[in-house]
Amino acid sequence: MLRLTEIKLPLTHAENEIRTAILKKLAIEEADLLSFSIYRRGVDARKVSAILFIYTLDVVLRDEAVVLARFGKDPHVSIAPDTSYHFVAHAPNNMTERPVVVGMGPAGLFAGLILAQSGFRPIIVERGKAVRERTKDTFGLWRQSVLNPESNVQFGEGGAGTFSDGKLYSQIKDPRHLGRKVLEEFVKAGAPEEILYVSKPHIGTFRLVGMVETMRETILSLGGEIRFSSRVDDIDIENNQVRGVTLSNGDYLATRHLVLAIGHSARDTFEMIHKRGIYIEAKPFSIGFRIEHPQSLIDRARYHHNAGNPLLGAADYKLVHHASNGRSVYSFCMCPGGTVVAAASEAGCVVTNGMSQYSRNERNANSGIVVGITPEQDYPNDPLAGMALQRFWEARAYELGGKTYQAPAQLVGDFLAGKPSKEFGAVQPSYTPGVHLCDLATALPDYAIAAIREALPAFAKQIKGFDMADAVLTGVETRTSSPIRIKRHDYTLQSVNTVGLYPTGEGAGYAGGILSAAVDGIKIAEAVGQSMASFYA
Repeated sequence: MLRLTEIKLPLTHAENEIRTAILKKLAIEEADLLSFSIYRRGVDARKVSAILFIYTLDVVLRDEAVVLARFGKDPHVSIAPDTSYHFVAHAPNNMTERPVVVGMGPAGLFAGLILAQSGFRPIIVERGKAVRERTKDTFGLWRQSVLNPESNVQFGEGGAGTFSDGKLYSQIKDPRHLGRKVLEEFVKAGAPEEILYVSKPHIGTFRLVGMVETMRETILSLGGEIRFSSRVDDIDIENNQVRGVTLSNGDYLATRHLVLAIGHSARDTFEMIHKRGIYIEAKPFSIGFRIEHPQSLIDRARYHHNAGNPLLGAADYKLVHHASNGRSVYSFCMCPGGTVVAAASEAGCVVTNGMSQYSRNERNANSGIVVGITPEQDYPNDPLAGMALQRFWEARAYELGGKTYQAPAQLVGDFLAGKPSKEFGAVQPSYTPGVHLCDLATALPDYAIAAIREALPAFAKQIKGFDMADAVLTGVETRTSSPIRIKRHDYTLQSVNTVGLYPTGEGAGYAGGILSAAVDGIKIAEAVGQSMASFYA
């Protein structure tokens, strides 16, 4: 099979034009093309008058060797790589222990799935509830301002990514095509097949719920065990070796292979592992606001007269500005046609995030506008200081919002002018349980406020109307990534000072988003499997 790249076709091309483009590119006859499939389809919107689809295609030819020899120096014609997944370890027959996976977000879910598919019968413990029960608790905050600290946007089956845009793309290096394994498992679980080839695949919350349930049943059918509402309160360590975990209900699970996939908001667990002497370090993350515009404004700015074309869908954006005070401001987790959601997991705190359904047909676009911060500059000398900084500004947002889990908000025009907002204009905020208009000048550190005020007009030079007066800022966005890293060895993927502990995913500081976390979970499962197979050999 050969792979063709950079096959460009107009936005309105017919399906048979793909086949015609292959024949023309390779200078072959119709009978020589046995079959083809789309590996990737992207959009080139740099020339809005001539938006193009750009294809990567896998083709099967009658005589591939001859064609390949003819295009030997053409970088856009090559042998298609093997993207199938190959298991690296299988459970030995004499195995007497089982690996334990803590957390059932993307990293924990895929670590558990790969271990189950390899025969290791993992035990997965999740502090939150099963995904449908968890959804009810999440709606309890959104609709009734009632927070369940153990079952919410952050905690529960599926992880934080369940209540998000369901983005499935990443910029990680992936030479083994583990991301393909992730996408294929999602398709098996009910995701649309287009996620296998569109350049920016997404699923949306409603579909994710059913998919997570299907994957859970797969793990159970392969001998895995899943325990919900089971927080890990302690890790038993003897001579720097993991021996087991104690759960919140008092149960003890013995294991020498513990996968820690706890997510970026498990602050009590961060404190516990620090107390136990497991090495952690502070890492950079970002803080800021959510911004909402009419989706139609973003569509027009990005696609001009093609705005609204169903083939293009709702437009997105990616922006960055280097402020004069040395801070970087950038858009984060952009959600086309989505909503701003309440993402708190601790009482007395307000946290925002963004999500979209698969259709992306809500009236507003939203994105985080966040400012990068670093341990060296902003929270030195304590690996948990970044977590404390998050808590401080989340509590401040709770106070500014009226202490009811409403979020503080301000119109962009008023924010730039430095005056409190009194009423909404053309943009109605989507955040539930509601917003409280105020002055956001004290909702973040002064350096962050100054950097965002400078960035918004700069972003408007790239997207006309980005600094529109009626656009809405909602605070605060603080959970952009984990404030710590549970450091691990590059080769064994175990904790640098605790044998048998395998940190993974966003909470451990090794991923950012659903796809990268899932890929990291696969790598960890492989490391655990190889270690266990070697131990019982």
